[in-house]
Amino acid sequence: MRWEQKVQYATISDIGMRRKNNQDSATVQLCGDHETWNQYGHLFIVADGMGGHAVGELASKIAVDTIPLTFFKSRADDTQKALLEAIENSNAAINERGSQNEDFKRMGTTCVALVLSPHGAITGHVGDSRIYRIREDRIEQLTFDHSLHWELQRAGRLKPGDVFLPEAKHVITRSLGPEPSVKVDINGPHPVLPGDRFVLCSDGLTGHVKDPEIGMIVRELPIEESSRLLVNLANLRGGSDNITVVVAEASKEAATTEPGTETPVAVRRKSSSGMGPFWTLAFWVTVVVLGIGGILLVTERFVAGGIVTGLGAVSFFVLIWQWLAKRESAAARDSDATVHAQTYTMSSARTTKEFMAGLAKIERELHRIGNEESWEIDWPSHANSIKAARAALDKKQTRRAMSEMGKAIDILVVGLHAHRKRIRSTHISSQTGSTDAMRKNDDSHG
Repeated sequence: MRWEQKVQYATISDIGMRRKNNQDSATVQLCGDHETWNQYGHLFIVADGMGGHAVGELASKIAVDTIPLTFFKSRADDTQKALLEAIENSNAAINERGSQNEDFKRMGTTCVALVLSPHGAITGHVGDSRIYRIREDRIEQLTFDHSLHWELQRAGRLKPGDVFLPEAKHVITRSLGPEPSVKVDINGPHPVLPGDRFVLCSDGLTGHVKDPEIGMIVRELPIEESSRLLVNLANLRGGSDNITVVVAEASKEAATTEPGTETPVAVRRKSSSGMGPFWTLAFWVTVVVLGIGGILLVTERFVAGGIVTGLGAVSFFVLIWQWLAKRESAAARDSDATVHAQTYTMSSARTTKEFMAGLAKIERELHRIGNEESWEIDWPSHANSIKAARAALDKKQTRRAMSEMGKAIDILVVGLHAHRKRIRSTHISSQTGSTDAMRKNDDSHG
């Protein structure tokens, strides 16, 4: 990555459709100067608290507060160590807080952290919140779910398509806080190319939106629009949990301002993989030795020929082994050779007709219900977005069509939330009125 390029991001944390409070937390901390960025990198975090109500909220809040504080003060000699130290410190802080109050005992949180640094993208995580990278027409999951379902797959007891128990996907095998120590996964550096987009999210998103769908939306839409559509889609499919999404983009365009006033992105340098003059010379010397051995064998000087040929063969294999080892070592030192950094799943992010048809179906159903229940909708704006979406589809402008359809859905979702809020207020008012009536009745009989 280069400091002279910028990183853009959008963050949404939503309560969902079924929860009474939001136990998710998120933070983004971009470096304000070149020196800090060069030493550490930009930091993005999503945490999904567990333990119920204020307990989960507290755990996730401690995580997103403690990790940046420790990370940017770390004296570790590399980014991976600094990130590991920061996440381990947050685990200790949550565990200590939980031990101080019986009500907070064994509180915990998942955590995913992404660092965009001069060396590439480095991830740290515990739990089943996820980090994805969307590049061109594919989406890759950069983190391993610490869930019973994924652990069974890794142990070979389940195939990726098998279903063990639906609940197994939600059973967490690791989290920050319940124990004094925790095993943290640190991966990377992954190469970052201009235009790469990263998604950090809690399982409130991935429980309802599939990887290819995440890839399609983030690939096609501006980051703010994509984050809104992802949250809306998860809510409209049930919204069974809190939903938190951070979308970050390594911009394609370099910053036009002076270094130190903008934030970066990544570029990739070429890495040399040639043999070099020494290895070329050694290769041809070995070939000559093998040739001499062959001549000796042909002229029936078998002993001498065998010895020379054997030496040549051994030299050849040693030469190849040393050359490959040298290449591997060079690759490890070259930030561009980090393509070996592990990804756990890969899916197509190409937009399909089926997905666009699914969005249109969701919009029609919402439209129908909104009319029937008299939601307060900005109908003129909605109509304009639908008209623009249809025109874009006729011209096969998929990106524009998805954007306009997303806007139309967002307008309807705003009306849905307002309608739900009115229903709750009416329900609370009726309960309060009933309670007051009962009290008056009791007073009159008293």
